[in-house]
Parts: sequence; structure tokens; C-alpha cells
Amino acid sequence: MSTIRAICSDIDGTLLDSRRELSERTIQSIKRVRNSVPVILASSRMPAAMRHLQFELDIPDHPMICYNGGYVIQYRLSGQVQVLENVTIPLSVCASIVQLTQETKLHVSLYHADEWYAPCEDQWTEREARITKVAPVIRQFIPVINEWKKQSKGAHKIMCMGDEEEIDHLQKNLTQQHAADVHAYRSKSTYLEISPRSISKASALIHLVQTSYGLQPAEVMAFGDNYNDIEMLKAVGWGIAVENARPEVKVIAREVTLSNIHDGVAITIDKYL
Repeated sequence: MSTIRAICSDIDGTLLDSRRELSERTIQSIKRVRNSVPVILASSRMPAAMRHLQFELDIPDHPMICYNGGYVIQYRLSGQVQVLENVTIPLSVCASIVQLTQETKLHVSLYHADEWYAPCEDQWTEREARITKVAPVIRQFIPVINEWKKQSKGAHKIMCMGDEEEIDHLQKNLTQQHAADVHAYRSKSTYLEISPRSISKASALIHLVQTSYGLQPAEVMAFGDNYNDIEMLKAVGWGIAVENARPEVKVIAREVTLSNIHDGVAITIDKYL
């Protein structure tokens, strides 16, 4: 087995504890290795919802994989942002997805880079803002899409939240109408996260370590807990699932560590590095 030359971790359910915060043990473990290996955060979150974690871990100039691989960036010490990968859902598909939700009570949010647009303040925006420490811009979708059209932009992510049955129905419609364009996965029963079909955490991580560091996937240790982490854990040499991971994730992992609330990531870093 190759030497570990890079670390990549999912955030929610993996790196963060029950309070959705970084434990002191996790902070210290990553600070200890940050100068010898790149520590890459990978999430479906937007950059602003990951940036404060980078500062807490003292890795502000390490790259991060946002939106499940659709937007990979690295802040330089000068403050400038280098965009390493940028893949979006085409506007025509965004408009079609929004249309599919029109007769439902589902909450729909549109994301591009550090822009988060929601149509209203409700329980869903309040919950997401509390979890991610980012506030949405309240704006109807037609003006947003029209503005993005002028700027030749698409959505890095569309998130739909609401009743389980309505989420089920939307997921089936997306499979029928847009299977070639988007990937839709349930981060929980009431959350459907929609991203471009052509990207994943795995594809983004492989491209990043090869082009930025000259490393092979076999030299990477990655941590995860959910469906969108499976391909990433399979792609690297050291795919580690936390104990609270979904059964499908634990089955494919090279190793299962302690849960996110018991510092599984930190304990494994300390074990091998």
C-alpha cells in the first residue's frame, strides 16, 4: 500500500460532531499534519459554508471540493481565489427542474459559487442557514435565471427540501426527464441534492491530486459517510468510513473507524500519520 500523501474528508456526518462543529481533537490532529500533507475538504456545501472550517483547521490555502465536485477552488495567501474546476447544470435544465416543483410545496434553492437564492424565508432556509452559517438571498427564480442567462452561468447545485412523498415523486421525474443531465441523491429523506451528472467527489479529487500535487489516488486517504462518498472512497488507496456511515458505504470501505461524534477522522489520522 502506498504512503499517505494527501487527506480528503467529507464534512457533514463525517468530520463534524453532533453539534455540527469541529471537535478540539479533530482540529489538533489536522493542524499537526497540515504542513506535510494537503488536507482537502469535500462537500455538497457552497464555499462560504466550508471556509470558516478551513480557518478553524488552519488550512486556509488548501484546496476544497464544493458542490460534490462541481466547483473546486483554492484560496491563495494573497486572498485571490483560483478556480480549478467549474461545472454547472445548464440553465434550461435548471428552469425545467424548477417547473417540476411548481405544483408542490417543496422548498427549492439555487446555488452558484457563493450565491444562494431561495424564494422565501421558511423553516428550510432557517435550518440550512443555521447549519452552514450562511444566509440566503431571498429572490424569485425567474429574475435569477434571467440574470444568470446574461452572465452565461448555470447552477452548481439545486437543493429541494420538503415532504418525503413529494421528494420521491420529484426524484422519479428527474430520473425520467433529466437522467443524462443531473445526478439527484438523497442526503436525507427530506433532502434531494441535484448536481451535474458529469461530476462527483471522486472525479474532482482524482483530478485535483494529480494536477495540483502530482499524486496518484492510491496515495490519498479519504473519509465519508453517505452515498455521495462511495465512489470517492473506492477511488483512493485508503477509503475510510465512519461508524455512523450508511451500510453501503461501510461495505466498500477499506476500513471503518469510530463515528463522527467519537472523533473517528482524527483517530485514524493519528493512527497512520
